[in-house]
Amino acid sequence: MTAVPGPTAVCVFCASSEAIDPRHVAVAAAVGSEVAARGWLLVSGGGSVSSMGAVARAARAGGARTVGVIPAALVALEVADHDADELVVTDDMRARKGLMDARADAFLVLAGGLGTLEELLEAWVARSLGLHRKPVVVLDPDGVFAPLRRQVDELRAAGFVRPQALDSLTWTTTVAQAFAAIDAGLGAAAPAVAPPVPEEWLEAEP
Repeated sequence: MTAVPGPTAVCVFCASSEAIDPRHVAVAAAVGSEVAARGWLLVSGGGSVSSMGAVARAARAGGARTVGVIPAALVALEVADHDADELVVTDDMRARKGLMDARADAFLVLAGGLGTLEELLEAWVARSLGLHRKPVVVLDPDGVFAPLRRQVDELRAAGFVRPQALDSLTWTTTVAQAFAAIDAGLGAAAPAVAPPVPEEWLEAEP
């Protein structure tokens, strides 16, 4: 029996700090609404606050299924998204990231702090090394990651970063651009469809 593929799963990396400009939370909510409008599945860090909570709540409000992955230490701080359709509790941060990566078909990165930066770089490096073919897209309407882009450009100019590695990530400034980039990346990552076997081959004697 042929397996029926599930919905596209997008992993969103974003802020869990409540001390941020509300504009970033609004962007996260818009992303969650778009995930739902597409009938996709959301994979997130399993938090209920800040951008992380906003993207999950907006996705669920639109009818999307949400999967939160959170380490036990953060559950103890009472910030877990207990409304998630599936809340997976891991032993540590490494296991959390590994599971989020495994459950995702694409990565979308919003403005965030050190944790988000680590997640962005790990997904980007793995893509640039060919360890996965999943699209990695940054949505940065306010230029939060502009210093990072300049730093990477300087590293490339100094020979530390291969020019091809820059093509492994797409920078966008609007929700529409971000999801268009994910669509393009998913299409490029899809395996080639084998051509049909000629009927005369099927009818040939063994």
